[in-house]
Amino acid sequence: MDIAFTEYDRGRTFLLLHGGAGPASMTGFAGLLAERTRSRVLVPTHPGFAGTVRPGTLASTRDLAAAYVEWLDRLDLSRVTVVGNSFGGWLAAEIALLAGPRVTGAVIVNGVGIEVDGHPIARVAGLAPAELRKLSFHDVTKAPAGPGPGPDVEALIAYAGPAMADPTLLDRLGALDLPVHVIWGESDGIVDVGYGKAYAAAIPGSTFTVLPESGHLPQVETPADLLEVIAGPGRA
Repeated sequence: MDIAFTEYDRGRTFLLLHGGAGPASMTGFAGLLAERTRSRVLVPTHPGFAGTVRPGTLASTRDLAAAYVEWLDRLDLSRVTVVGNSFGGWLAAEIALLAGPRVTGAVIVNGVGIEVDGHPIARVAGLAPAELRKLSFHDVTKAPAGPGPGPDVEALIAYAGPAMADPTLLDRLGALDLPVHVIWGESDGIVDVGYGKAYAAAIPGSTFTVLPESGHLPQVETPADLLEVIAGPGRA
């Protein structure tokens, strides 16, 4: 399967996986990450997003993860760190579970996909743009201008389902055997910090970091803070 992507080539490889906000939510951060780490940064567009076609064979998050693993094999990439936000965080976890030694690290940023008692995922389908921005941002003035979600919501629901969760994922995360960093915006109104703590607790040896004054999209709202956590201060 062909997957459209943008590449920032600097050496080692980061695979940045967008969520429902689409690939544009990752492009600015990709440039920062490539510059700071001097790494190769790939920013794919999930089939069905941004006007691309979603094949009927891609009907779940695990289907999409398997397609990405096949794509990594075809590109013969190794030592890949997968970084995913929101739905992309769930996808990053699924890829890490499937990929074997090609993937050597994962970063889950305000991910969805698990079910946590007392910490429900906000229902975003049908929300007005202003309501969605309020849930997604600590400071709504940092939200990109635009009308809000469009047809991409259909692709998101096709992969993630209306509940945006897989009841088996929480238990399956225990099989991850690689460095995983779970990062959460403190003001996330879609999946709160308690949900993030449960995500990290399910992954053996994971690290959990909370970003203050940041919401569901730290790579958009507080990219410098997210970069410091992923790349480290002053790292070349």
